[in-house]
Amino acid sequence: MRWGGTTSGPAWRDAGDMSRKRFSKVRFHRRTSLLSRGWQSLSLYWYTTDKGPLIFIFVIGLVVTTFGYVMHSAFTRQDDVKNLTCLAFNVYFEARGESEAGQYAVAEVTMNRVASGRYPDTVCGVVHQKNWDPLRKRYVSAFSWNELDERPSLEDETFRRAWEVAEAVYYGRYTPTLAGALHYHAVYIKPSWARGRTPLARIGNHIFYR
Repeated sequence: MRWGGTTSGPAWRDAGDMSRKRFSKVRFHRRTSLLSRGWQSLSLYWYTTDKGPLIFIFVIGLVVTTFGYVMHSAFTRQDDVKNLTCLAFNVYFEARGESEAGQYAVAEVTMNRVASGRYPDTVCGVVHQKNWDPLRKRYVSAFSWNELDERPSLEDETFRRAWEVAEAVYYGRYTPTLAGALHYHAVYIKPSWARGRTPLARIGNHIFYR
């Protein structure tokens, strides 16, 4: 229906739709044409350019990237061995006479301290941490075995078991049983810091606390 030369109703909407479709097709063809010309220019540049410098840059980049990855892996492995050794020493000296569960518990507490943000952020930092003792007027190791000169033989069967426990906990192959536990002591002593704390568990000859 036309009034004063103006199209209205479905015919007007159809015309608008057709116009939008034509505009979309034109815009699509323009973009396709631009991409095609760009690709042709890039192909021409590639075939006419001396590729020697490009290949050299690529090879150097590959070598640098590979070297960086190898060095990162080597340093990571070195850090892992160092931390595992510290954790195995702690398990050995703190719980070598305990059951497997008791050894896992000591390893877990050590790793909990690393993750807590309240202690050093490395295993060796936690294991060898020292605190000022006002009574003795000197720094005292958090784990008393650090005060001794004794170190186990790496071939000792007891130490090898401690290493296996440490490795399982360090790499997350052991399901934690003492979430949040940061402290423990032997059942035959009563340290002042344990007063007012609620025991979390007793495993073998150790009592564990958050």
